[in-house]
Amino acid sequence: MSSHAAAGTIDHHHDPSTSTGIPNKKLIMWTFLASDCMFFGALISTHLIYRLHPAPGSPSPKQIFSLELTSFSTFILLMSSLMMALAVTAIQKGNVKSMRWSLLTTIFFGAIFLGCQVYEFEEFVKLKNVTLTNSMFGTTFYTLTGTHGIHVAVGVFWLILMYVRSFQPHEAGRTFGWFFKNCLHITALVGAVLLSMFAVLGVVHTLHAGGTAGAYFASYLWMIAGFVGCVAVCIGFAQPKALSNFGEANAIDVESMGLYWHFVDIVWIVIFTAVYLIEYL
Repeated sequence: MSSHAAAGTIDHHHDPSTSTGIPNKKLIMWTFLASDCMFFGALISTHLIYRLHPAPGSPSPKQIFSLELTSFSTFILLMSSLMMALAVTAIQKGNVKSMRWSLLTTIFFGAIFLGCQVYEFEEFVKLKNVTLTNSMFGTTFYTLTGTHGIHVAVGVFWLILMYVRSFQPHEAGRTFGWFFKNCLHITALVGAVLLSMFAVLGVVHTLHAGGTAGAYFASYLWMIAGFVGCVAVCIGFAQPKALSNFGEANAIDVESMGLYWHFVDIVWIVIFTAVYLIEYL
Protein backbone atom coordinates (compact mmCIF):
# COMPACT_ATOMS: atom_id res chain seq x y z
CA MET A 1 0.00 0.00 0.00
CA SER A 2 2.75 2.43 0.92
CA SER A 3 4.59 1.79 -2.35
CA HIS A 4 1.44 2.46 -4.36
CA ALA A 5 0.83 5.67 -2.40
CA ALA A 6 4.38 6.80 -2.98
CA ALA A 7 4.07 6.06 -6.70
CA GLY A 8 0.91 8.14 -6.92
CA THR A 9 2.40 11.13 -5.13
CA ILE A 10 2.89 14.16 -7.35
CA ASP A 11 6.32 15.81 -7.25
CA HIS A 12 5.51 19.52 -7.43
CA HIS A 13 9.13 20.65 -7.78
CA HIS A 14 10.49 18.18 -10.34
CA ASP A 15 9.24 17.07 -13.75
CA PRO A 16 11.11 14.07 -15.21
CA SER A 17 9.40 14.59 -18.59
CA THR A 18 11.44 17.74 -19.31
CA SER A 19 15.15 17.92 -20.15
CA THR A 20 15.79 20.43 -17.33
CA GLY A 21 13.76 18.56 -14.72
CA ILE A 22 11.81 21.79 -14.12
CA PRO A 23 8.12 21.97 -15.15
CA ASN A 24 7.73 23.99 -18.36
CA LYS A 25 5.17 26.36 -16.82
CA LYS A 26 7.53 27.19 -13.98
CA LEU A 27 10.47 27.65 -16.36
CA ILE A 28 8.45 30.07 -18.51
CA MET A 29 7.44 32.03 -15.41
CA TRP A 30 11.04 32.27 -14.20
CA THR A 31 12.09 33.53 -17.66
CA PHE A 32 9.39 36.20 -17.63
CA LEU A 33 10.30 37.28 -14.09
CA ALA A 34 13.98 37.56 -15.07
CA SER A 35 13.08 39.96 -17.90
CA ASP A 36 10.71 41.88 -15.62
CA CYS A 37 13.48 42.16 -13.05
CA MET A 38 15.67 44.00 -15.57
CA PHE A 39 12.71 46.23 -16.49
CA PHE A 40 12.10 47.29 -12.88
CA GLY A 41 15.84 47.63 -12.35
CA ALA A 42 15.93 50.24 -15.12
CA LEU A 43 12.98 52.16 -13.66
CA ILE A 44 14.38 52.15 -10.12
CA SER A 45 17.84 53.20 -11.35
CA THR A 46 16.34 56.08 -13.33
CA HIS A 47 14.47 57.35 -10.28
CA LEU A 48 17.58 57.14 -8.08
CA ILE A 49 19.74 58.95 -10.63
CA TYR A 50 17.32 61.87 -10.92
CA ARG A 51 16.94 61.90 -7.14
CA LEU A 52 20.68 62.59 -6.82
CA HIS A 53 20.44 65.41 -9.36
CA PRO A 54 17.03 67.05 -8.85
CA ALA A 55 15.90 69.75 -11.24
CA PRO A 56 15.57 73.31 -9.89
CA GLY A 57 12.24 73.81 -8.17
CA SER A 58 11.61 70.09 -7.67
CA PRO A 59 9.44 69.30 -4.63
CA SER A 60 10.99 67.76 -1.53
CA PRO A 61 9.92 64.11 -1.20
CA LYS A 62 9.69 64.43 2.60
CA GLN A 63 6.95 67.04 2.15
CA ILE A 64 5.04 64.77 -0.21
CA PHE A 65 5.27 61.25 1.17
CA SER A 66 3.07 59.81 3.91
CA LEU A 67 5.32 57.17 5.43
CA GLU A 68 2.50 55.87 7.65
CA LEU A 69 0.22 55.13 4.70
CA THR A 70 2.97 53.52 2.64
CA SER A 71 4.13 51.42 5.60
CA PHE A 72 0.57 50.18 6.08
CA SER A 73 0.18 49.25 2.41
CA THR A 74 3.58 47.51 2.51
CA PHE A 75 2.49 45.44 5.50
CA ILE A 76 -0.74 44.50 3.71
CA LEU A 77 1.19 43.37 0.63
CA LEU A 78 3.52 41.25 2.78
CA MET A 79 0.51 39.60 4.41
CA SER A 80 -0.90 38.85 0.96
CA SER A 81 2.36 37.07 0.13
CA LEU A 82 1.89 34.90 3.22
CA MET A 83 -1.66 34.00 2.16
CA MET A 84 -0.41 33.18 -1.36
CA ALA A 85 2.15 30.79 0.13
CA LEU A 86 -0.62 29.16 2.17
CA ALA A 87 -2.70 28.76 -1.00
CA VAL A 88 0.18 26.98 -2.76
CA THR A 89 0.73 24.69 0.24
CA ALA A 90 -2.98 23.90 0.44
CA ILE A 91 -3.34 22.86 -3.22
CA GLN A 92 -0.16 20.78 -3.04
CA LYS A 93 -1.90 18.81 -0.29
CA GLY A 94 -5.10 18.59 -2.34
CA ASN A 95 -7.03 20.91 0.01
CA VAL A 96 -8.99 22.95 -2.54
CA LYS A 97 -11.30 24.59 0.01
CA SER A 98 -8.39 26.00 2.01
CA MET A 99 -6.75 27.18 -1.21
CA ARG A 100 -9.90 29.09 -2.17
CA TRP A 101 -10.05 30.93 1.15
CA SER A 102 -6.36 31.81 0.89
CA LEU A 103 -6.84 33.10 -2.67
CA LEU A 104 -9.82 35.23 -1.61
CA THR A 105 -7.79 36.71 1.25
CA THR A 106 -4.91 37.46 -1.13
CA ILE A 107 -7.35 39.18 -3.50
CA PHE A 108 -8.73 41.24 -0.59
CA PHE A 109 -5.25 42.33 0.54
CA GLY A 110 -4.26 43.15 -3.05
CA ALA A 111 -7.36 45.33 -3.39
CA ILE A 112 -6.47 47.19 -0.18
CA PHE A 113 -2.97 47.87 -1.51
CA LEU A 114 -4.36 49.21 -4.79
CA GLY A 115 -6.84 51.38 -2.87
CA CYS A 116 -4.00 52.88 -0.84
CA GLN A 117 -2.07 53.60 -4.02
CA VAL A 118 -5.07 55.27 -5.68
CA TYR A 119 -5.57 57.44 -2.57
CA GLU A 120 -1.86 58.35 -2.51
CA PHE A 121 -1.84 59.35 -6.19
CA GLU A 122 -5.03 61.38 -5.78
CA GLU A 123 -3.61 63.22 -2.77
CA PHE A 124 -0.31 63.94 -4.53
CA VAL A 125 -2.10 65.44 -7.55
CA LYS A 126 -4.87 67.42 -5.82
CA LEU A 127 -3.22 68.56 -2.60
CA LYS A 128 0.50 68.60 -3.37
CA ASN A 129 0.39 69.44 -7.09
CA VAL A 130 2.73 66.64 -8.13
CA THR A 131 1.79 65.42 -11.60
CA LEU A 132 3.37 63.25 -14.26
CA THR A 133 4.55 66.24 -16.30
CA ASN A 134 5.32 69.16 -13.96
CA SER A 135 8.51 67.71 -12.45
CA MET A 136 11.09 65.01 -13.13
CA PHE A 137 10.37 63.58 -9.68
CA GLY A 138 6.70 63.13 -10.57
CA THR A 139 7.59 61.55 -13.91
CA THR A 140 9.92 58.92 -12.47
CA PHE A 141 7.80 58.33 -9.35
CA TYR A 142 4.48 57.78 -11.15
CA THR A 143 6.10 55.69 -13.87
CA LEU A 144 7.79 53.39 -11.36
CA THR A 145 5.01 52.99 -8.78
CA GLY A 146 2.28 53.05 -11.43
CA THR A 147 3.95 50.22 -13.34
CA HIS A 148 4.13 48.21 -10.14
CA GLY A 149 0.47 48.98 -9.45
CA ILE A 150 -0.44 47.62 -12.88
CA HIS A 151 1.43 44.43 -12.02
CA VAL A 152 -0.54 44.12 -8.78
CA ALA A 153 -3.83 44.70 -10.64
CA VAL A 154 -2.92 42.02 -13.20
CA GLY A 155 -2.06 39.70 -10.30
CA VAL A 156 -5.40 40.32 -8.59
CA PHE A 157 -7.26 39.56 -11.83
CA TRP A 158 -5.19 36.39 -12.29
CA LEU A 159 -6.08 35.34 -8.72
CA ILE A 160 -9.77 35.88 -9.51
CA LEU A 161 -9.49 33.71 -12.62
CA MET A 162 -7.73 30.97 -10.66
CA TYR A 163 -10.36 31.08 -7.92
CA VAL A 164 -13.19 30.73 -10.44
CA ARG A 165 -11.29 28.01 -12.27
CA SER A 166 -11.13 25.94 -9.06
CA PHE A 167 -14.88 25.27 -9.48
CA GLN A 168 -14.51 23.76 -12.95
CA PRO A 169 -16.42 20.47 -13.38
CA HIS A 170 -15.30 17.41 -15.32
CA GLU A 171 -15.20 17.55 -19.12
CA ALA A 172 -18.83 16.41 -19.49
CA GLY A 173 -20.08 19.29 -17.38
CA ARG A 174 -18.35 22.05 -19.34
CA THR A 175 -21.29 23.33 -21.33
CA PHE A 176 -22.14 26.79 -22.61
CA GLY A 177 -24.12 27.38 -19.42
CA TRP A 178 -21.03 26.61 -17.35
CA PHE A 179 -18.96 29.06 -19.43
CA PHE A 180 -21.61 31.80 -19.06
CA LYS A 181 -21.79 31.19 -15.31
CA ASN A 182 -18.01 31.52 -15.06
CA CYS A 183 -18.14 34.86 -16.89
CA LEU A 184 -20.78 36.14 -14.45
CA HIS A 185 -18.74 34.83 -11.50
CA ILE A 186 -15.63 36.67 -12.71
CA THR A 187 -17.63 39.85 -13.33
CA ALA A 188 -19.17 39.70 -9.84
CA LEU A 189 -15.75 39.20 -8.22
CA VAL A 190 -14.19 42.08 -10.16
CA GLY A 191 -17.18 44.26 -9.25
CA ALA A 192 -16.85 43.35 -5.56
CA VAL A 193 -13.13 44.20 -5.60
CA LEU A 194 -13.66 47.57 -7.33
CA LEU A 195 -16.62 48.56 -5.17
CA SER A 196 -14.80 47.61 -1.98
CA MET A 197 -11.81 49.73 -3.05
CA PHE A 198 -13.95 52.80 -3.73
CA ALA A 199 -16.00 52.24 -0.57
CA VAL A 200 -12.82 52.30 1.52
CA LEU A 201 -11.64 55.42 -0.33
CA GLY A 202 -15.02 56.97 0.48
CA VAL A 203 -14.48 56.28 4.18
CA VAL A 204 -11.07 57.94 4.07
CA HIS A 205 -12.39 61.01 2.25
CA THR A 206 -15.35 61.33 4.63
CA LEU A 207 -13.10 61.14 7.70
CA HIS A 208 -10.62 63.56 6.14
CA ALA A 209 -13.43 66.07 5.53
CA GLY A 210 -14.73 65.70 9.11
CA GLY A 211 -17.92 63.93 8.02
CA THR A 212 -20.00 61.45 10.01
CA ALA A 213 -21.05 57.85 9.44
CA GLY A 214 -24.52 59.07 8.41
CA ALA A 215 -23.04 61.34 5.76
CA TYR A 216 -20.93 58.49 4.44
CA PHE A 217 -23.86 56.06 4.12
CA ALA A 218 -25.97 58.75 2.49
CA SER A 219 -23.30 59.42 -0.13
CA TYR A 220 -22.15 55.86 -0.78
CA LEU A 221 -25.29 53.80 -0.15
CA TRP A 222 -25.47 52.72 -3.81
CA MET A 223 -21.86 51.54 -3.65
CA ILE A 224 -22.43 49.54 -0.47
CA ALA A 225 -25.59 47.98 -1.94
CA GLY A 226 -23.69 47.05 -5.11
CA PHE A 227 -20.90 45.47 -3.08
CA VAL A 228 -23.37 43.39 -1.04
CA GLY A 229 -25.09 42.31 -4.26
CA CYS A 230 -21.80 41.24 -5.87
CA VAL A 231 -20.81 39.27 -2.76
CA ALA A 232 -24.22 37.53 -2.73
CA VAL A 233 -23.78 36.53 -6.39
CA CYS A 234 -20.27 35.21 -5.67
CA ILE A 235 -21.54 33.13 -2.75
CA GLY A 236 -24.25 31.68 -4.97
CA PHE A 237 -21.75 30.75 -7.68
CA ALA A 238 -19.42 29.23 -5.07
CA GLN A 239 -21.93 26.41 -4.47
CA PRO A 240 -21.03 23.97 -7.29
CA LYS A 241 -23.64 21.37 -8.19
CA ALA A 242 -21.00 18.90 -9.45
CA LEU A 243 -17.66 17.76 -8.12
CA SER A 244 -14.75 19.99 -9.08
CA ASN A 245 -12.08 18.71 -11.45
CA PHE A 246 -9.49 21.02 -9.85
CA GLY A 247 -7.04 19.38 -7.48
CA GLU A 248 -3.48 18.48 -6.63
CA ALA A 249 -2.58 17.99 -10.30
CA ASN A 250 -3.22 21.74 -10.84
CA ALA A 251 -0.72 22.75 -8.15
CA ILE A 252 1.84 23.86 -10.74
CA ASP A 253 -0.62 26.49 -12.03
CA VAL A 254 -1.14 27.93 -8.55
CA GLU A 255 2.59 27.74 -7.86
CA SER A 256 3.40 29.67 -11.05
CA MET A 257 0.91 32.33 -10.02
CA GLY A 258 2.52 32.36 -6.58
CA LEU A 259 5.95 33.02 -8.11
CA TYR A 260 4.52 36.07 -9.90
CA TRP A 261 2.84 37.38 -6.75
CA HIS A 262 5.95 36.92 -4.59
CA PHE A 263 8.03 38.68 -7.25
CA VAL A 264 5.65 41.65 -7.20
CA ASP A 265 5.92 41.80 -3.40
CA ILE A 266 9.74 41.65 -3.48
CA VAL A 267 9.85 44.43 -6.07
CA TRP A 268 7.68 46.58 -3.82
CA ILE A 269 10.05 46.04 -0.89
CA VAL A 270 12.87 47.35 -3.09
CA ILE A 271 10.72 50.31 -4.23
CA PHE A 272 9.65 51.08 -0.66
CA THR A 273 13.29 51.13 0.44
CA ALA A 274 14.78 52.95 -2.56
CA VAL A 275 12.00 55.51 -3.09
CA TYR A 276 10.45 56.12 0.34
CA LEU A 277 12.73 55.05 3.21
CA ILE A 278 15.93 56.43 1.66
CA GLU A 279 14.51 59.95 1.96
CA TYR A 280 14.43 59.63 5.76
CA LEU A 281 18.00 58.35 6.17
